[in-house]
Amino acid sequence: MPYDRSILTQTVDIPKKKNMSGYHMSSKEFRKYGKELIDWIADYYDYIESYPVQSVVSPGEIRAALPDAAPETAEPFEDWIQDVEKIILPGLTHWQSPSFFGYFPCNSSGPAILGDLLSSGLNVQGMMWSTSPACTEVETHVLDWLVDMLDLPTHFKSSSAGGGVIQDTASSATLCAMLAARFRMEQRKGAVGSSDVEARSGEAAYRFVAYASEEAHSSVEKGLRIIGISTERLRKIATDGSFAMNVTELRAAMQSDREAGLVPFFVSATVGTTSSNAMDPLDKIGDVCQEFNTWLHVDAAMSGTAAICPEFRWIHKGLESADSYCFNPHKWMFTNFDCDCFYVANRSDLTGALSILPEYLKNDATASEAVFDYRDWQIPLGRRFRALKLWFVIRQYGIQGLQYHLRRHVKLAQTFGQWVEEDPQFEILAPYPLALVCFAHKAGDEFTNRLLETVNRTGKIFATHTTLRGRFAIRMSIAQTYTELRHVERAWKLFQETSRSLQAARPENA
Repeated sequence: MPYDRSILTQTVDIPKKKNMSGYHMSSKEFRKYGKELIDWIADYYDYIESYPVQSVVSPGEIRAALPDAAPETAEPFEDWIQDVEKIILPGLTHWQSPSFFGYFPCNSSGPAILGDLLSSGLNVQGMMWSTSPACTEVETHVLDWLVDMLDLPTHFKSSSAGGGVIQDTASSATLCAMLAARFRMEQRKGAVGSSDVEARSGEAAYRFVAYASEEAHSSVEKGLRIIGISTERLRKIATDGSFAMNVTELRAAMQSDREAGLVPFFVSATVGTTSSNAMDPLDKIGDVCQEFNTWLHVDAAMSGTAAICPEFRWIHKGLESADSYCFNPHKWMFTNFDCDCFYVANRSDLTGALSILPEYLKNDATASEAVFDYRDWQIPLGRRFRALKLWFVIRQYGIQGLQYHLRRHVKLAQTFGQWVEEDPQFEILAPYPLALVCFAHKAGDEFTNRLLETVNRTGKIFATHTTLRGRFAIRMSIAQTYTELRHVERAWKLFQETSRSLQAARPENA
C-alpha cells in the first residue's frame, strides 16, 4: 500500500508541559531529582539493615499494586519515589544487605554506583573503537591492569596475541569460549586424531564433545544448546572427595570418545564451583587438554577475585595452559552487576568465530587493524561503557584496599566454619578454603531444610542451599561488601537458637 504523504502536512494539537523543554525532563529538574535520588540511595544503604533480607511477597502481588494502564499524562517525580517505597521495596530481596549470605554475592559500592551513573549519563555505544575510542581503550587498559593484579598469565594481556574484554556474565563468557573453541577446531584438518576427516566438512560438527565436572555451572550445558551441539555430547565428569574434577575420569572419557570417532573440543574447569566452591586441578586438567589438543576454559566467576591477594593465588595453579579464563568483579570485587572479565590466549580464535563486517560498519580504524573492535569479542553488536565502574572501583580501593576486604571476608568465613565444626549438632560438608561454608544439622536433611526455611522467614538473614553427595546443605556465602563480624555472629546465633527451638518442638520431645 503506497505511503500517504498527506499526513506530513496535518497538524496535531499536542498539550505541552509547563516547562521550556516540552515533555523532556529539563536540566534544572534533572539536577534537582538527581540529587534527591542520590540522597535516597545513600539513605537506603544507611538503613538497609532495617529491611527483611528476603522479600516475602506472593506471586503477582507487585503487579496487582500497579495501575492497569500506563498514565495518559505526566506524573510528578515525587509520586515515582513514593511508589518505589510503597510497591518496589517490599518486593525486593536486599542483595546489598550485610546479612545476605545466599548464592554468591552480587556486590556493589559507592564508586561502582557512580561509575554506572556516569556510563548511563554518557550513554555511548562502544561497539567499535571508532564509535567511542575511550570506551575501548579504557576497557583494554583496565583489563591489562587486572592481569597484573591477579598475576594471570601474560598471554592474556592485550600486548600479546590474546587479550581481555568485559562480558555481561560468566555464562556469556562460557558461550563465547565455546564458539572460539569450535571455530579453532573447524579450522583444523584431521581433528579426529589419525582420521583424515576435515573438521569443517560438516560430518565432524555433530561429533564435537564437551567436558565439565558434575559440579560445573549450568551455563556449560546451556552454551552447548545455544551453539547447536546436543547436550548428549556433554560429559559430566565425576568429582573426588573435595568435589573437584577427577582428572583420571576426564582422561578416560576423552580417550573413549576419541576411539569412538568423536572430537573432544572443549573442557570447562572451575575455580570455585557454585555448590561447594571446589577447586578443579587446573594443572592436571591442562596436561590432559594438551594431550588431546582440546580447548581449556577456566570459570573463576566468584573465586577468581581472591587472587588479588598473593596468598590465594594457588587457586590458579596451572592456569598458563588455559585458552580462556573469566571471573566476575560483580561478585566479589564491589563492582555493580553486570561485569565479567573474559580473557583469551589467542584473540583470533574468538574474533574469527564472531566477526562479521557489513558495509555500514566499515571504517578506517578497523581497516588499519590497529584497534580492538569489541563487537567482535561478544554475542551482541552494541555494548555499554562497563569499564567505567570497574575503573572507579580500582581507583577508590587500590590494590591494598581490595586485599584488605578480601582477607576480611575469608577470615569471617573461616571463623564461621570453625564455629560449625565446634558445635556437636552441626557438621561441615565440604572444604571451605575461601568465603563459602557448606554445613548441615546432624538431625538429617529434612531437619536441615526446615531449619534453613525457618531462619530465612525471620527476615534477619538470607542463606541458600545445595545438595552435596545427596546431602542437603546450607550454603553460607560470606562475601557481601559491608558484612562485618557482628552480622556473621548474629547469623550463627540464629541458626543455633532456631535449631534448639525446632528440636524442642519435635513430636518425640513432646
